[in-house]
Amino acid sequence: MHVCPACGTSNGPGDDFCGNCGAYLGWSDTPPAPDRRPEPAPAPAPPPAEKPAPAGGGAGPGAEPGREEGTGPPPRTGPGLDRTEPPAPAPPPAPGATTPAPVVPVRPAKPVAPRPVVRPAAVPDEAAGTPCHACGTPNPPGRRFCRRCAAALNPAAEPASPPWWRTVWPPRRRARAGSGRAVRFLVTLAAVAAVCVGALLLLPAGRTAFEDARDKMGEPRPVTPVGIEASAEVPRHPAVNTTDGVSNRYWGAPAPGASVTYTFREPFRLVDLIIINGASKSPEDYARQARALRVDLEVTEQDGTRHREELALGDRPGPQTFPLGISDVKTVRLVLRSAVDLTEDRHLALAEVEFFRRG
Repeated sequence: MHVCPACGTSNGPGDDFCGNCGAYLGWSDTPPAPDRRPEPAPAPAPPPAEKPAPAGGGAGPGAEPGREEGTGPPPRTGPGLDRTEPPAPAPPPAPGATTPAPVVPVRPAKPVAPRPVVRPAAVPDEAAGTPCHACGTPNPPGRRFCRRCAAALNPAAEPASPPWWRTVWPPRRRARAGSGRAVRFLVTLAAVAAVCVGALLLLPAGRTAFEDARDKMGEPRPVTPVGIEASAEVPRHPAVNTTDGVSNRYWGAPAPGASVTYTFREPFRLVDLIIINGASKSPEDYARQARALRVDLEVTEQDGTRHREELALGDRPGPQTFPLGISDVKTVRLVLRSAVDLTEDRHLALAEVEFFRRG
């Protein structure tokens, strides 16, 4: 039986640690000694009184022969046999002798009950209960600490670990021990690298979207080229007729594949391109000549970069608008393709071409 020296709780003989406070029980192996008080000494008995010897060394009158004073059986008493005499007075002490102290009567001591000793109740060594999560030793119900290793049997629930990003940002936050600082650093580095790569890949698309938004916010303004050069043209229908602002005059090309190139004074952002197909925008004069139903567009920027697109034209009179959104435009080249109603006495007609910049 072990009694905890710290809290006094009874523990089993095989327990090494207290079940209430977890203190080590190795210091309480020796059982406490019972409380013993010294018993009171008995009072000393008074010494027997001495009778003076009779003169002449013989027995006194009435003394039985063969019996000395103070020896032998007591005198017999009874009817007709009462021979006791009163004791003779003690002789005076001799000169120089010590007088003995008188005997004082002593009251008998009162009996005192011993202090009760608390004996701890026996606890079985083997108890059924929840085993310790650290050493697996079964412990009786009600214990707070294991009797073998002093581990807490009902540990308080630990707080949930914060997410890894809470230990990274802000930088001054103190990270918990063993929280995987290297892993968090690698994950953060990979995330930053992915953002950078994505920005590089998506930068052209993002820039295009930004520029398109600016194009729609402003009012487009017309731009007039300073130079016009055609690869082929029929008499009385030069390529300059496409920029004169009059829709009843057109550029005549003898066959498909003919091209016209427009040069501008300074680079600009080409927002819209308007083309009027056929000989005129009026329905009566539109079908007098052949028309091109497809135009190959080639735009050259100031640094030499080229953009090629294929524009599909409708076989109808009137302007047809094509939004482009190309920056730093220096020249524009149009090639006529897919002719319709082209005969020996007819040629391809293109009435008007208009360029618009950002306002």
